[in-house]
Amino acid sequence: MKKTTNSQSRRNFVKNTALASSIFIVPRHVLGGPGFLAPSDRLNIAAIGAGGKGASDIANASVNGRENVVALCDVDFSGSAKRSVERFPKAKLFSDYREMLDTMKDIDAVTISTPDHVHGPAAAYAMQRGKHVYVQKPMTHNIREARMLTQMARDKKIVTQMGNQGASNPLLGMVQKWVDSGALGRITKVEIWTNRPVWPQGNAMPEPDPSSKPNDLNWDLWLGPAPMKPYTPNLHPFNWRGWWDYGTGALGDVGCHLIDIPYRTLKLKYPTAAECSVGTVFSQMWNPDYHPEGCPPSSFITLNYEATDKTGAPLTMTWSDGGIRPSHPEIIPADSDIGGPGSQNGVLIHGEHGVISTNINDSSPLTPKLYMSNGVTEFGPEVEEMPEPEYGHQRKWVDACKAGFGSTEHLDLTSSFDYAGPMTETVLMGNLAIRSYMLRKENAEGNMEFYGRKKLLWDGDNMEITNFDDANQFVTRTYREGWEMQDV
Repeated sequence: MKKTTNSQSRRNFVKNTALASSIFIVPRHVLGGPGFLAPSDRLNIAAIGAGGKGASDIANASVNGRENVVALCDVDFSGSAKRSVERFPKAKLFSDYREMLDTMKDIDAVTISTPDHVHGPAAAYAMQRGKHVYVQKPMTHNIREARMLTQMARDKKIVTQMGNQGASNPLLGMVQKWVDSGALGRITKVEIWTNRPVWPQGNAMPEPDPSSKPNDLNWDLWLGPAPMKPYTPNLHPFNWRGWWDYGTGALGDVGCHLIDIPYRTLKLKYPTAAECSVGTVFSQMWNPDYHPEGCPPSSFITLNYEATDKTGAPLTMTWSDGGIRPSHPEIIPADSDIGGPGSQNGVLIHGEHGVISTNINDSSPLTPKLYMSNGVTEFGPEVEEMPEPEYGHQRKWVDACKAGFGSTEHLDLTSSFDYAGPMTETVLMGNLAIRSYMLRKENAEGNMEFYGRKKLLWDGDNMEITNFDDANQFVTRTYREGWEMQDV
């Protein structure tokens, strides 16, 4: 039996009642004026993570009060989540999303804007209960979660959107036009870079200090699926990004904004191989620091892809973070930035006959630029118009929820899980390579040996590294009891 959401039930009730009645129905604009929405046409939305990015996600999803925000969930309402409480004073407050979803049956959809490690479990819990989901980037903490949620959305007919808002930027159409024209010829290389991390990373994990825990923070719920440990300062609310139990590093922070550009326009699939190297810190002479619980201070990653109709050739994609950027292409004037302002973040798409350069695609100007070897150039605008917040990324998801699974509005979404799932897997493949690179064990001579520093071959269909089994532990994670990811 097909399960319907509460919003569908309300709409169907109104529709069926009208059809069964011989009474003339007065148009709603006559009853309530232009733009009036009947209660049955409003989506009931809840937020899981109401502070930080969650505050803007739920605000944008409310569409200036057009939709009902009925509940807010956060582990600490004394911080930035206070803004959401003030903005939506009628919303019920929860600290545990499981309690919220099990007790409030009228929720139609949820925004999920938590630390990365909670994305997958929270989304699965909501989707299993028939709720549409908007999930911040990266969609999940590991590859297996992304694969599970992608399939769950199809099976349960859930309208989904990942929060890489730049995917809704219409200027991406300019990059797509250049690619589609074939003017670049065979496209064989993409270079991506970022100035992240801009938070502490590459050092030892801070020591626990339970006495310093903020009174209003529910630490147990903040940990969620991560291993239980005493309160540790300098993780909540933001610096968790650099620790593998909670975050996904620089790749997780901005990879879904940067990698999205070539992944989307070149119609890439699963990578076939990955390799990497990372920056090393020496606090003592000849003795490199080793902190495998956290992300390195910098990394360089290479991903290989089979040819697509858009590339015309096998493709190599490189990623560098920690402020390391690629060499300046000869075709781009030496005094010109590559990527975005100051060349801090960017994408270069290299073809036989030219190069496309863009900035990070979050809410920054995309600044797309085409340089051809015959001297022809074409530049997009330096300043972008944004008539609604974040290119309407959340609003479009809300409209799709109301239109229903498989509707035109749903199919037009730029980051539904059918797309965002495989793209997130590409992003997280880089982290799998980093974690494999840092594996070490004692060899026969009694010395510590890094034994995972090799090119990793990936079978995307079977979600498996085929030439180094120890790397496969990073395809998923171990979940704390009560927080497991459950299949449909």
